[in-house]
Amino acid sequence: MGSAGEEQEKKTEGQILSEKLFSSRKNSWDSFSAGDEEEIARFAEEYKQFLDRGKTEREFTAASLDLLRKAGFADIEARLDGGGNFRPGDRLYQANRGKSLICAVIGKEPAVAGVNILGAHVDSPRIDLKSNPLYEESELALLDTQYYGGIKNYQWAAIPLAVHGVVIREDGAKVEITIGEDEGDPVFTITDLLPHLAREQMQKKASEAVAGEDLNILAGSKPYKDSKAKDKVKLNLLSILNKKYGIVEQDFCGAEFEFVPAFKARDLGFDRSMIGGYGHDDRCCAYPAMRAVLDIAAGEAPAKTAVVVLTDKEEIGSAGNTGAQSRFFENFIAYILSKSGGQYSDLALRRALDNSSMLSADVNSAFDPNYDGFYDKKNASAFGRGIVLTKYTGGSGKGGCSEANAEFCCRVQAVLNRNNIPWQTGDLGKVDKGGGGTIAKYVANLGVEVLDCGIAVLSMHSPFEVISKADLYTTYRGYMAFLREI
Repeated sequence: MGSAGEEQEKKTEGQILSEKLFSSRKNSWDSFSAGDEEEIARFAEEYKQFLDRGKTEREFTAASLDLLRKAGFADIEARLDGGGNFRPGDRLYQANRGKSLICAVIGKEPAVAGVNILGAHVDSPRIDLKSNPLYEESELALLDTQYYGGIKNYQWAAIPLAVHGVVIREDGAKVEITIGEDEGDPVFTITDLLPHLAREQMQKKASEAVAGEDLNILAGSKPYKDSKAKDKVKLNLLSILNKKYGIVEQDFCGAEFEFVPAFKARDLGFDRSMIGGYGHDDRCCAYPAMRAVLDIAAGEAPAKTAVVVLTDKEEIGSAGNTGAQSRFFENFIAYILSKSGGQYSDLALRRALDNSSMLSADVNSAFDPNYDGFYDKKNASAFGRGIVLTKYTGGSGKGGCSEANAEFCCRVQAVLNRNNIPWQTGDLGKVDKGGGGTIAKYVANLGVEVLDCGIAVLSMHSPFEVISKADLYTTYRGYMAFLREI
């Protein structure tokens, strides 16, 4: 066998030049050692458990708060009125109405010089109840719904559903309800039409086969035992809820009832290389972001303050006081500045935001060979090739997108290359086939440098999305490198 030098001499000038100039994105599994694969498997198991625990934005936020408190993070609001200025290494968080969250590890450099941010969202498409949902029809108790986010309606019929609810009773008591997740729990479903009667339904466009108004939850069929009572099935259901939770029908009006798939996250494939589950978009980015900031907190104080933002309402436009369009993030940076030793001013806040950098930690659509006509294969992200950098989102003529500039893209790529972290680029399909957006544009509007950066997903927005374990782990490593080095 010849030496490496002899092998190099055998290559033609064109081959050598190709290796130097061509971009090559290889499957990252090829470069992992046995030890790496063990670490990837451990990380995936921890993520699956967290995903099952946090199926709603409230639950994911609560689970994240548990991690932060165990790691010694303190509520920033308790520090604003006393306790002196923040010091490098201080660990802080702020929860927003139980649905969104910000945490930070104070860096050595002043906040006015900018902070490094990972921003993800923790809401996912689902089925919500309307304000007056419960009714009886043909001796069945049904719940009237309003779907949340971009879904294909037909995918939510004839699957087991669990309910996650928060009710504030008239006496002010807060009642949390979860039914359908434990092995012995009942589940719920949205019925579908049998094929024998579905000739007309199957002639319709997919978007019309199951109308939004027909996504009604089947909730009961047993009547209350009183021959003189009306709507006895509905009455029996309310009687059960009243006995167990002390609620009445009026309590539905302001409550939050979210129906999600009742199944757990599972390994997928003979090789167990993938994870199938509900809510990967965008919790598969939110979890690595949280793990990254926790690891930053466990070591020496970072050069720049490291921030993680978990937002709500992204799937419906990031509006509201828990979404990315709120002042929540901006206020948090103002709080840090106010306790950083200098004189707080609006100018200082604007300078801090202008000097800050953010990865919008959100997913990308992975190339699917079953639907290859909808992707530009040269520019699509793929399973196993690592963290995905998405320079711009939007649709058609880049409408509604936030596009990262060349300088910032180069800085992020350099960080990933220095740390030997596999990365790839990706878009959201062929130019005129659709598009999408993230929280990036709302943070960019504040002057922050932003690049979308996350995980490739198959079957996005379905009840059972799929990701690669390799991509999950490399994304975590990429986020940690970004917080430390950008």
